[in-house]
Amino acid sequence: MNATDGAPRHPAHDDLIRRWLDTVPAGTELSADPRPYAENLLARWAEPQRRYHSTDHLVAVLGHLDTLAGHADDPAAVRLAAWFHDAVYRPDRSENEERSAVLAERALSELGLDGARTAEVARLVRLTATHDPGPGDTNGEALCDADLAILAAPPGPYAAYASAVREEYGFVPDAAFREGRAAVLRQLLELPTLFRTPHGRDRWEARARQNLATELELLTV
Repeated sequence: MNATDGAPRHPAHDDLIRRWLDTVPAGTELSADPRPYAENLLARWAEPQRRYHSTDHLVAVLGHLDTLAGHADDPAAVRLAAWFHDAVYRPDRSENEERSAVLAERALSELGLDGARTAEVARLVRLTATHDPGPGDTNGEALCDADLAILAAPPGPYAAYASAVREEYGFVPDAAFREGRAAVLRQLLELPTLFRTPHGRDRWEARARQNLATELELLTV
């Protein structure tokens, strides 16, 4: 697992390393030093093409999982999936989730994690392509809700998120971006529920729908 060179050091770097080291063992005797794997992942999250899908997003998702951990059957697997879910990210490609899942399978196998947990992490990473966990998939519900929690941010942070997404797709002409983004927003608004955990439904659903509707209106005026 080769590291990406030249990544800037994030203010939360040391805390993230600690969190990774606390999460990876999960009762397993490892066959490799886990720290270089964390450094590699943090370098990936700091790649220059990222504006929203950055280390800040990883920090936010892990923070939301602290709140939602009690909902998951395997919180450690969910946290590991958070680390990997956008580890491979190119805004001009559609296979990011699959490539991130393959990276997780390779890295966690090298580290010596058991096959069942490795498979669960990879499954969760692939699930973020659709954010549609099946009934009773508490691990998937926790990860997807944490990943989508930005949709329920206050107006200022939500506007910053929307702006960062536009920057990531700076290679797309304005008209095409507005059309594509509007389609995504409509698809989200048509879902019976955006969030699957009780916390997400109670605390985030209403604000998220308001944010999405406001952004859609601004895109289509």
